[in-house]
Amino acid sequence: MPTAYFLLNVALNHEVEVIEKIKKILKNEKSIDYELQGVFGIYDVIVKITSDSDDNIRRLALDKIKQINNIQSAITMMVNDN
Repeated sequence: MPTAYFLLNVALNHEVEVIEKIKKILKNEKSIDYELQGVFGIYDVIVKITSDSDDNIRRLALDKIKQINNIQSAITMMVNDN
């Protein structure tokens, strides 16, 4: 199954808000599994999404997650299943 990791930098003191918004988006999505963690270090939030299609992951990344206010930067890493 296609899997991607999203590494997010969030505006200072907005981590909990962004995490809650992502949870709200992802809990309503069909055909995905996800893990979501707030972390300390270079990134503030890491999201792992597994779906039945690459297109579904791309749609979530571009149309939903990256549009959330207070996300300053986002890196998407698709897992190579080879």
